[in-house]
Amino acid sequence: MNVLNNYKYKKMKKKGFYSFVLLTTLAALLLSCGDGKTYTPKPKGYMRIELPMQKYYRVDSLSSDTNSPAGPKVALPFSFEANENSVIMLKRNNMRLKWVDLKYPDVNGIIFLTYIPLKKPSDLEGEVDTSYQLLSKHFDFSSGVNERAFVNKDEHVYATTYMLQGQNVASTYQFWATDSIHHFLRGSLYIDCVPNNDSLAPVLKYLQQDIDHILETLRWR
Repeated sequence: MNVLNNYKYKKMKKKGFYSFVLLTTLAALLLSCGDGKTYTPKPKGYMRIELPMQKYYRVDSLSSDTNSPAGPKVALPFSFEANENSVIMLKRNNMRLKWVDLKYPDVNGIIFLTYIPLKKPSDLEGEVDTSYQLLSKHFDFSSGVNERAFVNKDEHVYATTYMLQGQNVASTYQFWATDSIHHFLRGSLYIDCVPNNDSLAPVLKYLQQDIDHILETLRWR
């Protein structure tokens, strides 16, 4: 009986030794995998976008031929300063509307400008209402709208800008400007790609600054 008990004791002792070695090895492996510091996941990043320096020049006339910027010039009923990195085209129809497109080939951006002459006092209210209707088409994709008034009494420029928030908004910046009597100018910003405004934030800010500069330098004829 003593021999049997001694055998069982040695067997249990040997098994306990192997268990101790296994636990010690696992602990060493776990400790070697870290240095005691706490790590957190890095935030999602986007590729850096290099943007050209903003330099401006005054625009008061454009070519009547949209395919030839060097063609005959047409005087605009307003003037403004545009970014040298934009390509500006004039488009017209048989009605009273004039479109001016500021295209940015480097960033696939475009600023649409539409000029409408006011013939009577009630025209202003109608054009402001139309501008708001066009703006409201983006509300379903927007998480908020920041409205800002701009006034230049010396040049009779009264404008309102609308910055739309939200990753999937197609047009993040729109505005209208007027002298309240004769002139009305509406503008909107678009990027020619699938909307992802988080990754496009530097480009949007760059083009929004150009729109602000247009309003600051806007002059009626």
